[in-house]
Amino acid sequence: MSQLPEQPAGISVPTSADVARTAGVSRATVSYVLNNNTTVRISEPTRRRVREAAADLGYVPHAAARTLRAGHTRMVLLPAGQTSAGPAHQRFFTGLESGLRRLDYTVVQYGSDGLDADQAARAWAELRPVAVVAPGGIALTPYGIGVLTRSGAKAVITLGPRPVDGAHALVMDQSEVGGCAVRHLLARGRRRIGVVVPQEPGLALFAEPRLAGALRAVEESGTDAVVRTLPLRYEEESAGDLAARWRSLGLDAVFAYNDEYAMLLMRALQDAGVGIPAETAVIGADDLMLGRLLRPRLSTVTMELVTAQPPAELIDRLVQHPGGAPERHSLLRPAAVARESG
Repeated sequence: MSQLPEQPAGISVPTSADVARTAGVSRATVSYVLNNNTTVRISEPTRRRVREAAADLGYVPHAAARTLRAGHTRMVLLPAGQTSAGPAHQRFFTGLESGLRRLDYTVVQYGSDGLDADQAARAWAELRPVAVVAPGGIALTPYGIGVLTRSGAKAVITLGPRPVDGAHALVMDQSEVGGCAVRHLLARGRRRIGVVVPQEPGLALFAEPRLAGALRAVEESGTDAVVRTLPLRYEEESAGDLAARWRSLGLDAVFAYNDEYAMLLMRALQDAGVGIPAETAVIGADDLMLGRLLRPRLSTVTMELVTAQPPAELIDRLVQHPGGAPERHSLLRPAAVARESG
């Protein structure tokens, strides 16, 4: 059995007692200050003196000891590595992490690649998080949610296109992205619309609802428009093959899943002599900066991830008041951005 290495001889680990002596206060005061306890009135100069003493000594509170005292952790687990996160996701998680830290939570990212849903839940539960924000790439089961809850998680929140029974949900309805893109094309008089469906593993979670939204938008339009599914790998050869037979497909527009696939396909179409947007309008999604630098500039669907309550405060509320009925919050607000490509 492996063991943790022993502390090297001659190196002492600073303690809260050391901080208390240096700052000239009690250990209780050190605990109140460093654990951001606001229920006890402590002057700002004293708080500053304690923090400076801790910084000088290199002291940090012991998370495990604090957990034992409090009976629970302040850890929020953000499993990572299951989906390709676009800019909107990155902005959302950056804001979520900073918001949780301001509320005195410890944010831990956990790589979950290679684990199925129940294996992932058991691995997360070992860390005893007080809350888990699970990605859409892992389809949590009632068993997994039960494991997390019994291990002390007061809130299990899923982040994805579909809610999961027994968990709170921040729902990103990807069908709205496809619908938004196709309504944009329809408004510009396009009627024969291709929809790219990526063939890369892991993207079906987003691609399938985007296609469904595109089909629904055409159905609800009351026009004679049609949609054709276009399987595409994220490879120049695959894009070239599709572009070579483009005119035989009779399409006058394409929603290319996202900006990366749109740029790949647009370059191949231009190489094949297909005029953009004269022959074919192209729209992507994610609003990447690179798409604005192309010629023609790429039309896109921009996505904002918003909740009525700031996400960190929402999680804090669910942790503070556990046991209620699962909540559902719509998170995705898409909007078409018209540029030169169509």
